[in-house]
Amino acid sequence: MQAVTNTAVFLCLATALVHVLLVFLHVAPPNPLSRQYSRQVNAWVFPLFEQNWRLFAPDPESVNRQISARTTHTTPDGTVQVSGWFDLTAVDDSAVKHNPFPSHTAQNMLRRAWSSYLENHADDDQPRSQRALMTQQYLTNIASDRVASHRGGSFEAIQLRVVTVPIAAPAAAGGAGAAAVAPRAADTRYLPWWKVEVDSHGN
Repeated sequence: MQAVTNTAVFLCLATALVHVLLVFLHVAPPNPLSRQYSRQVNAWVFPLFEQNWRLFAPDPESVNRQISARTTHTTPDGTVQVSGWFDLTAVDDSAVKHNPFPSHTAQNMLRRAWSSYLENHADDDQPRSQRALMTQQYLTNIASDRVASHRGGSFEAIQLRVVTVPIAAPAAAGGAGAAAVAPRAADTRYLPWWKVEVDSHGN
């Protein structure tokens, strides 16, 4: 029993050390070691352990995004039914609001998945790399899981709609009479329909 316990402790410590080392190589400035092992580092870090730390150069959000999803289901008679839009962002917002200890999932998972998608896809939404395919599948899985857990039922495909609303600039200096800068118009982006694995949501 003691040998099993010692082995388990050793494996946990070794895994923790490897994890810390790989994440350090990911966030550290480019160096010969991180370049040499970039494939292994990326395979471990993405998508679950991705870091976006800007400790010395903060990059605050300049827009608000509302991400919604709708699904399709084919009935036994062959009719394709399209659901209404389900607001994924509102679910996250409700989980965070008035919660002194909100989860990382509610705060960051959907937001970071969309940011990663934008970084790896052009406006035509065509994946042109393995990483682009991975981020697309990651975003699909998050949306599908959340729709299934809140709505239930079965579906074969899912589509996302992202409404981006720029945050208005603060009022110009010069007193209470200074007018705020008018915000830009909202932008709505419809992603393609993506197929959902049959076994993923009880279909």
